[in-house]
Amino acid sequence: MGPHTGKGNGEGVSTCYWDVRSLSEAAEAGQAQEPEIRGAETAIVEAAALLASGGTVAFPTETVYGLGADARSTEAVERIFAAKGRPSDNPLIVHIADESQLTELVTDVPEAARKLMAAFWPGPLTIVLPVREGAVSPKVTAGLSTVGVRMPAHDIALRLIAAAGCPVAAPSANRSGRPSPTLASHVGEDLAGAIDGIVDGGPTGVGLESTVVECGAGGEVTVLRPGGITAEALAAVAASVTLDPALQGGGVAHVPAQPRSPGMKYTHYAPKGRLCVVKGAAHQAAARIQAELDAAAARGERTGVLAFDEHLELYRADAVQSLGSLAELAEAAHRLYAALRRFDEQGIGFMVAEACPEEGLGAAVMNRLLKAAGHEVIYV
Repeated sequence: MGPHTGKGNGEGVSTCYWDVRSLSEAAEAGQAQEPEIRGAETAIVEAAALLASGGTVAFPTETVYGLGADARSTEAVERIFAAKGRPSDNPLIVHIADESQLTELVTDVPEAARKLMAAFWPGPLTIVLPVREGAVSPKVTAGLSTVGVRMPAHDIALRLIAAAGCPVAAPSANRSGRPSPTLASHVGEDLAGAIDGIVDGGPTGVGLESTVVECGAGGEVTVLRPGGITAEALAAVAASVTLDPALQGGGVAHVPAQPRSPGMKYTHYAPKGRLCVVKGAAHQAAARIQAELDAAAARGERTGVLAFDEHLELYRADAVQSLGSLAELAEAAHRLYAALRRFDEQGIGFMVAEACPEEGLGAAVMNRLLKAAGHEVIYV
C-alpha cells in the first residue's frame, strides 16, 4: 500500500503511514502473491528508503513496535531521542537482518554468544558485545564500549532492515516512560507528527521487549533485562545464568550511573495515573487491592485493577483489565501494555495490579509492572 501522511501532537512533521498487514496475513496463511501483497512489498521498499536516507520509521517486531533509524548516523539517531524524549545516557539496541552484519558492528563474538544466537536468533534476545570503533554513532552506545544487538523474529522487520541496507537502532516506538506500543495505533498516539513513518504490520507477538544479556569469558551469561527468552531457557544453553544486581535490588539503587542496557535505570512503561502493585498470598492480596480501590474511589478518583482471570470476579472498580490466566503468563506479557493504555483512554487515575510468580516469563512481566509502578509495592 502506498503511504499517506498525517500530522499529530503539534510537532509539525509529516508522518507517512504504510499498511503492510497483508504480508503478515499471507505469511500465516501461506498465500500466493496477491496485488495487495505486491503493494505492501513496495511499501517496505519506500519505508526502507526513508530509513536509509536518515529518517525515523516505526515498525513491528515480535516483541513491540520499534522506532528505527540508521545506527551509523548520529543525526538520524538524535531524531529518535528527540521524538521519544529519551534520556541520552540510555543506550539503544541495534537490529540486524543477517548474522553476517555482526562483523561490521563488533570486535568479538564469544563462543557463549554464538551458542545463544544459534538457539534463539532470530528472536527476542539482545546480546551485548564489544562495539567496533566507529561502527555506530556514539549516541547508540551512550558512551559505552559495548553495543546490544539482536535479530528480530518478524518477517516485516527483517525485510525492512535488509532493504534499508544498514544496521537499525530501534528502541520502543513510544514517548519515553509510556507503555510500549503493541499496535501501530499506539505508535500514532504517541509519535504521529514527531517521526517520519509508521509501518503497520498488525499486533506484535510477545508483547514485552527482548531479553538483554551479556556473556562472560567463561561462558557465563548475565541477564541485564528479562524478556521473552526466560532465564530457564538460557540456562539450557549457557554454562551458567545469573541476574544483574540491578534486577535483584528491587529498584534503582543498584543500577550503575551509566546503564549497560535499556530499561535498567529509568521508570518505564507507565500509565498516566498512579499504579501500585500488591504482593502476597492470593486472598490477602485481593482484600488489600479492593481496600485500596475503595479508598481511592472515596477520594473521588476513577479506579482500575489489573488482575488475572482467576480473581477478576473479586474486584469492583471503574475499569477491570484481565492479564489472562496465571497458568499462561505469555498472555499477561502480550496484554500488559495495551491494558495500561486502555486505563489512560478511560481516564483512570488510580490503578492496582496483582503480582505474579517471578519464574519463567513471570520475571519479565513483573519487571515491567514494577517499572510501570515506579516500584511502588504493597506487601501483605
